[in-house]
Amino acid sequence: MTPGIGHNHGPEMTGLAWRTHCWRAARTRLVPTLPIEVVRLRVRRAAELGLPYKTYAGIRASTGHDLVAFLFSSNALRVLRQTRDLPPERAAKLAAISGAGRIGLATLPLTAARLAELAPALTASHAAPAHLGSFAEARHRLRAALGPLPSDAVLLVAEPGLEAEWCAAGRLAGFLAADHFFAADAAHN
Repeated sequence: MTPGIGHNHGPEMTGLAWRTHCWRAARTRLVPTLPIEVVRLRVRRAAELGLPYKTYAGIRASTGHDLVAFLFSSNALRVLRQTRDLPPERAAKLAAISGAGRIGLATLPLTAARLAELAPALTASHAAPAHLGSFAEARHRLRAALGPLPSDAVLLVAEPGLEAEWCAAGRLAGFLAADHFFAADAAHN
């Protein structure tokens, strides 16, 4: 087909090449070039939080905030019964987190007080939302657990499935599967 009057014979603006160009241009405008000092500070902060840099940077980019706390479900901590202590490798990972709160969410039949006893590395412990409860009830319980903390600066570490929905209910910074957070290999960093 021959271009009509007024066509400047420029590139096709509906094909893959044009969409690729637009995507790259938008991505360049979205992601600023950070000074190396800022990148170093963020790498150090990710290490303090026990997160891979890529995970931390993604959360930071999506929320615009630094993380001030973590919410851990008792299932994620593997404290599943009233008598089972926190596994040593998970206790060590919790204790290594610096510069952020560590809030536990006790799922039934575990109580918040018992979770605090079994996982002393937690800075606070509260009752978790019911797994089949309403969205409003989950939001209320999570808000009570957070207190004055901004919800979009708190990361949920829990089991995938019903617990992952707490992220939306609480308007949290994000969700991280417990197995990913507590992964033993250092290849993530």
